[in-house]
Amino acid sequence: MTYDNVPKRPVALLGLGDMGTALARTWLAAGYPLTVWNRTPAKAAALACEGAVVAATPADAVAAADLVVLCLLDDASVGQTLEGVDVSGKDLVDLTTGTPGEGRERAAWAAARGARFTDGGIMGTPVMMGVPASGAYVFYSGSRALFDAHRAALEVPAGARFVGEDPGHAALYDVALLSAMYGMFAGISHAFALIEAEDIAPKDLAPLLSEWLGAMGFFVDNVAERLTSRDFTTGVVSNLAMQVAAAPTLLRTAAEQGVGTELLAPYLDLMRRRLDADRQARSGEDTTGAITLLTRQVVSSSPVRDQR
Repeated sequence: MTYDNVPKRPVALLGLGDMGTALARTWLAAGYPLTVWNRTPAKAAALACEGAVVAATPADAVAAADLVVLCLLDDASVGQTLEGVDVSGKDLVDLTTGTPGEGRERAAWAAARGARFTDGGIMGTPVMMGVPASGAYVFYSGSRALFDAHRAALEVPAGARFVGEDPGHAALYDVALLSAMYGMFAGISHAFALIEAEDIAPKDLAPLLSEWLGAMGFFVDNVAERLTSRDFTTGVVSNLAMQVAAAPTLLRTAAEQGVGTELLAPYLDLMRRRLDADRQARSGEDTTGAITLLTRQVVSSSPVRDQR
């Protein structure tokens, strides 16, 4: 969707680290009146040359626009920056990386001061901001009215995906995806470590690894379906018992190659624990049931027969 004919309303941005600066440049390039503030004023100098108004204080920045975007170090920094600032009647969008709980607490904080609030989780790096083909986007949750009112501005740096009125959900989606990413990075790191001492070039393994990980992408939808139905056995082609039996081979190979197993062993142990709890009932499952060992509360089974 394009918003070329939508009037460009002023934006205030507090925080000019690498991401904040990248966001600022996208709004300036799109013709948005932009006021910026940063704890270290020198970081604002280049943006002033590009057309931004530099505010002397957070209060001055907040007063300059209805839409106030925060991109600071952490939630504590947000609290310190806005301490004593009148935010009544303002629309606060917090793009500071935080937890779901912090998002909810900040939303309550804003509501108590007469402001609307939407939290955000940025799925991208600074160099991806403002680049249409980069694939970057931002999760938003909280006030839907705020999101709808400012969607044109919010979609300038990257795609905007509203994920619900619970202000904690943007951070939750963000961290869920990042957690999966780091898990993948761990597996990739272990794979390359295995060949480190061999006459195998990393560039020869790389395309095979990319192809294999892509082929395993079906597992994401499969897990979602099984967690919804609580049926962990129907249609399983590589069962839990088989995978637990194969795990020692992975560990022995690592030992032979002189590679530590700290990136791999925890997941293998989780599978073994799931199976050991009830081998007769769980040997035919896939690995999805192991997720239940990570959660702190038991999820009630659906009308579909509980296969755990």
